Amino acid sequence: MSETSKLSPVEEIKEQSHYLRGAIPEELVDENDHFGKESVQLLKHHGTYQQDDRDQRKAAKASGGGKSHMFMVRTKLPGGRLTSSQMLEELKLCDEIGNDTLRITSRQGLQLHGVLKQNLHQTIHRINAAKMTTLGACGDVNRNVMCCPAPIKSAVYAELRRMTDLIAEHLAPRSTAYHEIWLRDDATGEDTKVAQTDAEHVEPIYGRHYLPRKFKIGIALPHDNCIDVYTHDLGLLAIVEGDHVIGYNVIVGGGMGVTPSAKKTFPAIGQPMCFVSPDRALDVIVAVVKVQRDFGNREDRKVARLKYLIANWGLEEFRNKVAEYYGGHLEPLRDVDVYEFDDHMGWHEQGDGRWFYGLNVENGRILDGETFQLKSAIREICTTIQPGIHLTSHQSILFTDIEAVDKDRLMEILQRHHVVTSEDISIARRWSMACVAWPTCGLSITESERALPGLIDALEGELERLGLASERFTIRMTGCPNGCARPYNSDIGLVGKTAGKYTIFLGGRLLGNRLNFLYKDLVPETDVVAELVAVFKQFKSEREASESFGDFCHRKGVAALLDWNED
Repeated sequence: MSETSKLSPVEEIKEQSHYLRGAIPEELVDENDHFGKESVQLLKHHGTYQQDDRDQRKAAKASGGGKSHMFMVRTKLPGGRLTSSQMLEELKLCDEIGNDTLRITSRQGLQLHGVLKQNLHQTIHRINAAKMTTLGACGDVNRNVMCCPAPIKSAVYAELRRMTDLIAEHLAPRSTAYHEIWLRDDATGEDTKVAQTDAEHVEPIYGRHYLPRKFKIGIALPHDNCIDVYTHDLGLLAIVEGDHVIGYNVIVGGGMGVTPSAKKTFPAIGQPMCFVSPDRALDVIVAVVKVQRDFGNREDRKVARLKYLIANWGLEEFRNKVAEYYGGHLEPLRDVDVYEFDDHMGWHEQGDGRWFYGLNVENGRILDGETFQLKSAIREICTTIQPGIHLTSHQSILFTDIEAVDKDRLMEILQRHHVVTSEDISIARRWSMACVAWPTCGLSITESERALPGLIDALEGELERLGLASERFTIRMTGCPNGCARPYNSDIGLVGKTAGKYTIFLGGRLLGNRLNFLYKDLVPETDVVAELVAVFKQFKSEREASESFGDFCHRKGVAALLDWNED
């Protein structure tokens, strides 16, 4: 940016925030049920979003009332790992303070919904007391670092977990504001404001403005890209020789978010940039972050992600600047790419005589419903068997470190609570995922989490009739184009365009390293399944041997698919 560039309003808020403090301490104890617009932006860095109940908006407006404010609180869990006792505390919080449900995110975190302002301090305080954190789960910083959740006992997986934790700790915000506001009972923040000129001491990586936009990092294996490494701002693809990780291919510039009113925005798949050894990986990561910090767009948040900087500069110029910040030579890429994707559902050996079980959690929502009691089942499992808990990027759970004698016991608990096990779920549902959308997300245009189960119900029967029930493909739905459920690289993407209507995208793939294309726009929800079934019929008729649905759509292209379906 030039010296005459005008900062966006959010940049000005961060600049004047005294390192993420702002007026949060004072507003936290006032009589309002909400925060002012400046604090709303800063609170994201602390792991919480101010929202309102979309279901109540019309009724409130008709009665002359205001918004029904509430908060989403997100726990940051590197690699999606937590203990049974920590999961139990999250379940207590959702019952005692939230809306009785807990949600697994598509980035291996946990979200509480429906938290009232008066309970916000208690919620974040208790999460930290359980040795977890919400710091940096949202906001213009590095967010939750993702990693394959499989608890395999080997040198390779140990290295991935080590690197995940190292990155998460090193890139966490260092301002003491979080501790002062949420972890001290007497926090006012008035006596702890830090001089604006002390940025290098307070935030040596981020500075006083932090990053221009959110930043996402993930680590994957060539034989298992279960965390969608190409959708991150920075991805590490582990290069394995023998039983050891010898280094990583560094992939930069992925990102799913799109602003529908701004044609200058677009989804992007990351581009491989260089190879780095494990001992220098953190240095290269910090260099990438600092380049984005210093050259990312701070005037227009719509084009502030790293993908836009790389699109404007080109990969070669960006790579040269990273090398300059790194202070050394960047090694050429190794000839390795992803070739498989495992969701880790069902029973698997860990390699130490114990087992882990992957349980599909539809759209990540943990609740007790009318026909099943998933929340109660998880609570009983965590209380009696006390497994490790690993969350997947498809919003599901791995129960880890299970002794062989406890395998039947775990399944009995699930069955007694009428939980559909991974062995009994359809392939279509198993590989589906939706964002939260209504009623809590303020950005959502239409339904997603509450709409996808019904669409899958209808699609399951149609696929069965076509003899395609065993086909493996990803279907991801979002209530708006912002892409929280990664709909732009899936086999099928359903993106909310307006109330009750969706854009259908086709031609991505399970491996996650290819964008899909727009097939049809503004499709009413009632017509979505019929539109998909028409394409599946063509797939059955014209597919090549062993061709996946996504690869078929990519090969045929939008024109051929439309022409066939119009005949």
